Amino acid sequence: METNICLPDVNSLIKSQVPLAGLTSFRVGGPAEWYIAPQNIEELQTGLEWAQKRDLPITFLGAGSNLLVSDCGLPGLVICTRRLRQATFDPDTGQVTAAAGEPLATLAWKAARLGWKGLEWAVGIPGTVGGAVVMNAGAHGWCTEKILVQTKVLNSDQTTAILSPEDLGYQYRTSRLQHDQQLVVQATFQLQPGANPKDVIADTSKDLAQRRATQPYHLPSCGSVFRNPDAHSAGWLIEQTGLKGRRIGNAQVAHRHANFILNCGGATANDILELIHHVQHEVESRWSLFLKPEVKFLGEFQPV
Repeated sequence: METNICLPDVNSLIKSQVPLAGLTSFRVGGPAEWYIAPQNIEELQTGLEWAQKRDLPITFLGAGSNLLVSDCGLPGLVICTRRLRQATFDPDTGQVTAAAGEPLATLAWKAARLGWKGLEWAVGIPGTVGGAVVMNAGAHGWCTEKILVQTKVLNSDQTTAILSPEDLGYQYRTSRLQHDQQLVVQATFQLQPGANPKDVIADTSKDLAQRRATQPYHLPSCGSVFRNPDAHSAGWLIEQTGLKGRRIGNAQVAHRHANFILNCGGATANDILELIHHVQHEVESRWSLFLKPEVKFLGEFQPV
């Protein structure tokens, strides 16, 4: 049974024991002890203050597309940013500023319809602007770092700061924001306006078709599970180890792309974690390479 706590001077509510499985692309995970989905910065700050006064841990959740939430759920307050949506295109600078909860694919289509180039690669990434900035999301040889102008973050003391790409310590699929208690609230990207919208839409559609042809979209997953090592792609290593189709519980290594793990229906977070560890062990035994997860683990898991 949910308990609603009305926040003073805001329209949003803090709720208790909210299931998180439906908010993650893996479709697994237990409940949030406390949960809020703010619609603006003021509500976001109120949620942070509420949790800090109670000395509660805080977890930020965007599209839930690159993480695995424990079956036990998450303690403290989960702040879901997916309702923080807005995008402003400035034709004078060729820059677009988008709120953290704006879906990356939606932003890519908005740019394409305006004839703005630079986000075609992002159309198949199932995440938000905030998540892309934190993870340095990328595809087809492009990544967030290449087009990011600046990002606005909210600090734990309720102050805001403007950070440049140089401030973020970007590396392959990571940034220092993964470890800092700073929340991305918006980001500005440099695009190239002035193209024929039909051409940009065609290129965007081509990138999406290529992604769908090579990656499984028919069952829940988190996208790529492992980072690519220098020598070979993670998917190639897993495939050559003979792990395509390997299954633990209702979690399975995808046949179409071996760097994807699928929830075949009713999988638990622990099924997925156990399969991740199994893949790591088998690949390391054959290739002497340890695959580092790209997926982020949240909560406490049973020993594997």
